[in-house]
Amino acid sequence: MTDTYDARLSLQGPGDEAVVLVPGMDGTGQLFYRQVPSLAGAYRVATYALRDDARTLDQLVADLAGIVDAAAPATGRAIVIGESFGGALAMSFALAHPEKVQALVVLNSFPYFAPQARLHLAAWGLGVLPWGAMTLIRRLTAFRMHSRHTHRDEVQQFLALTARASRDGYVGRLKLLMRYDVRERLQDLVPPTLFLAADQDHLVSSVAQARFMAARTPGAVMRVLEGHGHICLIAPDVDLRQILNEWQPSSHPARAPLATGGSGTATTA
Repeated sequence: MTDTYDARLSLQGPGDEAVVLVPGMDGTGQLFYRQVPSLAGAYRVATYALRDDARTLDQLVADLAGIVDAAAPATGRAIVIGESFGGALAMSFALAHPEKVQALVVLNSFPYFAPQARLHLAAWGLGVLPWGAMTLIRRLTAFRMHSRHTHRDEVQQFLALTARASRDGYVGRLKLLMRYDVRERLQDLVPPTLFLAADQDHLVSSVAQARFMAARTPGAVMRVLEGHGHICLIAPDVDLRQILNEWQPSSHPARAPLATGGSGTATTA
């Protein structure tokens, strides 16, 4: 990490094991707010903000390496959990630094974003759109983005937190995805890996993408979060600590079976 990068790193919890939560497209790191209190009861939990001026994914990978070191100074290893864009970053990090990843959890993400035309259109649109209109757009599209049973107060909190995200950050991350493709490298993912997919995700074909990735990642486990949309970590019945407890990843590439219940169904690849 460079001296000019403000990661807004937050560390919570006294646990010996570290969990690093990698933010999605908003980049703020604040949308994990419902998950941190539960996780911090068992882990040392790190949340952080992505830099807005990254020109390559390698820069974000290097930043994440520094976050893991800060969260786990004794071991330099953490459970890395990435959501959407953060899932793409987390997989890139695990490929570059497998020794730093105790286990990998990828939520509503993809090894390659298609169709690419959507990325180009989104980047162009965000470049010309009055940035203040983004809150209205998020409000109008909430019914397609959030889980059906997410409380309206949580949606309001989501709108308030994402309003702090920058145009440069969004556009920059869209451009990074135009050059992102790990489809042929999934077989090289070494850490125990869990793919989580919301079955009501209207932004990403999460279930299909998770099946694709799990089938190509040695020993990976896939879990479907039933009744949930793309933005599901603020829903009342998704608990990452519970999911981790039920998964119980081993340190061996052959993954432990995932118990069903609570937050969705489970399959093994």
